[in-house]
Amino acid sequence: MPELPVAWKPQAENVVFGKEVSRIDGVDKATGFAKYSADINTPGTLHGKLLQSPYAHARIKAIDVEAARKVPGVKAVYVFPDRAPRTNEETGEPIYFEIEHEGQPIAAVAAETSGQADDGLRAIKVVYEPLEFFVDEFHLPRAVELGRARPIRAAQQGDLEGAFKAAAHTITGMYGIQTISHMCLEPHGSHCEFTDGDHLTAHLSTQNVSGTPGQFASPLGLDAAKVHVSCDYMGGGFGSKFAADEWDIACAAMARDAQRPVKLMLDRATELNIPGSRPSAFAEITVAADADGKLVAWDSHHWGTSGPQGGTVAPTVMPYVFEPKNRRTRATGIVTNRGPDRAWRAPNHPQACALTQTAIDDLAAAIGVDPYDLFLKNLDLTWSATSRNPADKDIYAAELEIAAKLMDWKAKWHPRGEAGDGPVKTGLGLALHTWGGAAGRGTCTVAIHPDGTVETFSGTQDLGTGTRTALAVILAESFGLPYEKIKVHIGSSKYPMSGPSGGSTTIGGVSGPHRRAALKALGRIYDLVAAKHSVDAGTLTAANEQILSAGKPVCTWAEACSLLGPMKVEFQGEGPANDGLTSAQVGGVQMAEVAVDVETGVTKVVRYVAVQDIGTIVCREQAKSQVLGAMIMTIAYALSEERIMDNATGRFVNADLQHYKLPRIGDIGELIVEFYEPESQYKKGVIGLGEPPVISGGAAISNAVANAVGQRIPVLPLTPKRILDSLRS
Repeated sequence: MPELPVAWKPQAENVVFGKEVSRIDGVDKATGFAKYSADINTPGTLHGKLLQSPYAHARIKAIDVEAARKVPGVKAVYVFPDRAPRTNEETGEPIYFEIEHEGQPIAAVAAETSGQADDGLRAIKVVYEPLEFFVDEFHLPRAVELGRARPIRAAQQGDLEGAFKAAAHTITGMYGIQTISHMCLEPHGSHCEFTDGDHLTAHLSTQNVSGTPGQFASPLGLDAAKVHVSCDYMGGGFGSKFAADEWDIACAAMARDAQRPVKLMLDRATELNIPGSRPSAFAEITVAADADGKLVAWDSHHWGTSGPQGGTVAPTVMPYVFEPKNRRTRATGIVTNRGPDRAWRAPNHPQACALTQTAIDDLAAAIGVDPYDLFLKNLDLTWSATSRNPADKDIYAAELEIAAKLMDWKAKWHPRGEAGDGPVKTGLGLALHTWGGAAGRGTCTVAIHPDGTVETFSGTQDLGTGTRTALAVILAESFGLPYEKIKVHIGSSKYPMSGPSGGSTTIGGVSGPHRRAALKALGRIYDLVAAKHSVDAGTLTAANEQILSAGKPVCTWAEACSLLGPMKVEFQGEGPANDGLTSAQVGGVQMAEVAVDVETGVTKVVRYVAVQDIGTIVCREQAKSQVLGAMIMTIAYALSEERIMDNATGRFVNADLQHYKLPRIGDIGELIVEFYEPESQYKKGVIGLGEPPVISGGAAISNAVANAVGQRIPVLPLTPKRILDSLRS
């Protein structure tokens, strides 16, 4: 077998790899042929619905579901584990379940129609003992007074006192970013059906196809081998869909009890309330620089809530990207009766960036310098300066230069507050980010048929990012075929194991195994072609649906594949591996230009630039789409999106799409995406892109607003009310 180097092809030789190609499932999605979990309706499917707590904090003293079982059309009733009162076997004392937040599931019903399911829920009798609650995530002194504040970590290095004393410039400020909720276009949920009595098929909206069968099996008392999880298509996850949730277990349990399929998808209010949120973070920060503008000291204390767990943003990410030698960080979590947190696209990083790089921007304003110059001067305090990979050394400087040209920064920038006359003020802001993005675990089976047909089977999932297309492109480039001819099979737990889609690990986790499997297949085919046609196997390549020797055609791809024998031949790939196909660690620069009407407080994004490095690009169009989607999500959390809790009732008062405001087309402005991709980046290997571009835009937009109006609006989102309140004060 010829020695085929484990590497991507030289960049100049690629035909589809790294190019702009259309999604192979684009037509299916556009026409409605693609079926999501919510679209599954096998014959006899029942409607599942949840009974949820109206209280933020309470004990369940009694629950009676017998009347619900008798409601016409109701076929199954499920009480969530431990919700019903029980008795302590040792003391004989009653044990009551404690509700920790509004919306927490208590029971579920499955019925013939949606209306009958509602009737069943109304028939359930629950006796609550309301308890004191606390949902205020901002006022730390009150949380301390109530015993709800938990010091998490304090760390210090260097001579902080001496550095502040010697500093030429010091600023102190308060900064914050509110909690936002997961708001997946396709809500959480599943369609569950038992076949053959004890075999479960769950059409689950999940980021973790391979990992969820066991999560169904254990609570249901099934063998994991008897659970099949399927997710052909899904409408977003963003970190909230790794598990078979308790409502999915309820769906499966009711399907087993009723011996009928059951579909239970969360409604929009519930989707906003219980599947998880991105924790808030507020901070008091002091940062200092010497006379040359070099950062010399940092001191911060941040707090916030992750809900009943009492966590906040991880203190290890503060200060973000820039790390002065003398620094102290402290963190406090607040225990609140709010829905729990879950990973949200780049966990901890958007919050840490919004706290850190707004403070640094304020320092630049206090010194009276362009923040671009201050950021540039301090790049030696970032991770890239100490990276062992030469491709990373000057990455931020290069990306800042590219972004500045795209924004026309030097021509447009003005000192803070000098935006001219008139009510509409314009301003510029920038910020930097980083992310790991290393390859996750993955395996695949690539099958080649005697007629040249190529199929791949992998238990990965496509969150809407283009994973199907990426797999087709990798195999097509490897075999010299049109990518539309590759048959991609994903989204089933019956396929070879693949890791969950989180942390930007998917593209590396699937691309490496597929390239390795393809190289194994090529090695076998080249040997057979060499023997058949008396050519040197080391001279063979695959291109244009042919096998070539030193660039000259030898046979067609189909003829070569026929040499494998009368049956298909399978080749396995796995990863990750330290062979250069994948890598980790990226940077990124984002700049924003905004227009703020100081009479109304309304902010418009005029131009928004993202410059991103991601190593080896697999599918350019899909990669750009990832960045554009992240930029839109960033505009949402920077300007309008937040979870609003009522301190008087403990309720999530804007849990609907009328008041939980997401951007519309008119709110977006001009979005510009540029990849930083010198040859050194291509040679670096594939790195994930899901998280990085959603991180620094919040800080950049906040800095742009401060530049426009002349002062910091301290807390995101920058709603009209917050802007007007700050300007008036």
